Amino acid sequence: MTTIHVLNGPNLNLLGTREPATYGRATLADIETGLAALAGAHGVSLVFRQSNHEGDLVTWIQAAGQAGEPVILNAGAYTHTSIAIRDAIAGTGAEVIEVHLSNVHAREPFRHHSAISAVAKGVIAGFGPLSYELALRALLAPAADGPLTA
Repeated sequence: MTTIHVLNGPNLNLLGTREPATYGRATLADIETGLAALAGAHGVSLVFRQSNHEGDLVTWIQAAGQAGEPVILNAGAYTHTSIAIRDAIAGTGAEVIEVHLSNVHAREPFRHHSAISAVAKGVIAGFGPLSYELALRALLAPAADGPLTA
């Protein structure tokens, strides 16, 4: 694994100013800087992107999946509505970790459903920017064959 794609959906370009009580004050650039440092320390490069357009996310997921490169995906509101993103993941076999800054299950009922979770390797939600770091660390960790040991 040499490249990990970090893909961000609609309105994530507004982080830092958009509903800071829910999403915090970190910007998307802050998250990218932190992830790039961690990835670099492990000899991995990042492709970090954001789009407000569903088709861009579909294209980027397809490319990553076809290249066998994993994806950290915060699809934003498309999480709850996009069959196209779900099908791009399933259709290419992309290894995706779904992330959310907020705990979507503690929010409005329409946010409780994810079209993506069923085809994702895992889901991390509710830890703010740390959600992205946890996803990156999960991709960097060797596969676990049993319980963690001290």
